[in-house]
Amino acid sequence: MSALTYETVARFAQQGGTLYFAAIFAAGVVYALWPRNGETFRRAAHLPLEKDEDNNVQA
Repeated sequence: MSALTYETVARFAQQGGTLYFAAIFAAGVVYALWPRNGETFRRAAHLPLEKDEDNNVQA
């Protein structure tokens, strides 16, 4: 009989998925906090506060 039961595969998938998403999250945090990206994110954060020179909003 094979040792691959539903419970074994489900546990592997859960643990693997958790590790995968933790790695993706960690990569996103590192990217966001990387010193070279600071000015880019600072400018993006202030975009909604800037006055729109082109008042061509279509209703």
